[in-house]
Amino acid sequence: MTTYYNEMLDGGRVREPYALLSDWVETMPDEIRQMKQAEAEALFRRIGITFAVYGEGGDPDRLIPFDMMPRVFLQSEWRKLERGIKQRARALNAFLRDVYGRGEIVRAGRIPARLVYQNEAYEKAVVGFVPPRGVYSHIVGIDIVRTGRDEFYVLEDNCRTPSGVSYMLENREIMMRMFPALFRNSRIEPVDQYPELLRRTLASVAPAKCEGTPTVVILTPGHYNSAYYEHSFLANLMGVELVEGSDLFVDKGFVYMRTTQGPKRVDVIYRRIDDPFLDPLCFRRDSMLGVPGLMDVYRSGGVSICSAPGAGVADDKAIYTFVPEMVRFYLGEEPILNNVQTWTLWKDDDYRYVMDNLADLVVKEVHGSGGYGMLVGPKSTREEIETFRQKIEADPGNYIAQPTLALSTCPTFVDAGIAPRHVDLRPYCLCGDRIELVPGGLTRVALREGSLVVNSSQGGGVKDTWVLTE
Repeated sequence: MTTYYNEMLDGGRVREPYALLSDWVETMPDEIRQMKQAEAEALFRRIGITFAVYGEGGDPDRLIPFDMMPRVFLQSEWRKLERGIKQRARALNAFLRDVYGRGEIVRAGRIPARLVYQNEAYEKAVVGFVPPRGVYSHIVGIDIVRTGRDEFYVLEDNCRTPSGVSYMLENREIMMRMFPALFRNSRIEPVDQYPELLRRTLASVAPAKCEGTPTVVILTPGHYNSAYYEHSFLANLMGVELVEGSDLFVDKGFVYMRTTQGPKRVDVIYRRIDDPFLDPLCFRRDSMLGVPGLMDVYRSGGVSICSAPGAGVADDKAIYTFVPEMVRFYLGEEPILNNVQTWTLWKDDDYRYVMDNLADLVVKEVHGSGGYGMLVGPKSTREEIETFRQKIEADPGNYIAQPTLALSTCPTFVDAGIAPRHVDLRPYCLCGDRIELVPGGLTRVALREGSLVVNSSQGGGVKDTWVLTE
């Protein structure tokens, strides 16, 4: 039987970071807990914090489940995570500078050329162009799992437009509103500085042609997008305009925003739309979401796009296996945070091993996300395994496999009281003229008993994440 690390209990005794919370839970009557849970849900609904799920019928806008029991880290635990996250973000950006330039890591034989240059996320349109400060991925969301007291692993990297930071901020706001006494009696690092750090990071990578204070905008696909709430939420907190492609136009080498006072020049675009839709003159001709001519302005230094077009090649699941090598190659350091053991099915030996052990492994599509396109062997039926086997046989290079990790558990409120549920963590690392992150992140929790899938679209929920001060 698999044993899981319980982040609250150690040998049946409550660990130090959870001591106060243990007393808080024990002294909270069930009726108060139920009332507070209903209050939290009402607050989420009133504020409008939803995510979209399409293709399942009914209302696509869902209320994300919120668990009132926070996840807690000691300052010493967070310091290790912070060092490892910053190291990884530096290496990923160094990799992007390299593969859109001389490609030294490929020349050195450290990464197969085809995994980079034949990758669908590799954008030939930006080869040879170096964005301001050499930063390609400005917001790096790194998904981390824990398997023991001092054992943390990176599950995947998100270098394009990682979502979920609005939940990190709203989870904290709602917890502080509902339980002010709990915060008065605890020493918890704040996270509310994130919007200002993000705004400053974006402004710090303004293009060379920027005159005066940079004008920053957030480019959204529109209100039908699953993360639209987050787009508008961040625009409001940063004090910048939320725009759609039709609000912008190109003229004489610059990008302008239509306003009631006339055109206003834009210097930095925090885009929340995918590469293929950015510019119909460069990528998909049928795109109605982007700005015609945007890429010409970008390559001429008239505007910055964050994260940079082409940054997605760094977070491809096949490339993920080489990130520790990137750390060694570019930084001359050993990785602080290790990868999860991964088999790449384009290798014959890995393919044979995985096909012989499908029932024990987790298999993922290289370009999959959101918990879709994957097989969790131990939780699947024989029929599901055989169906997935046929998909792998048809295109082995489209998959990677990993062991079924013994993800740590955190105490979680359930109908019967408190029970352990599996969790992961997504901190958000900001890369501009400096690399920084707020102490915390988005903890996602698999609310279904025994489930290891934390994605909200797959029945997962969210928790507030506490980092205790010294």
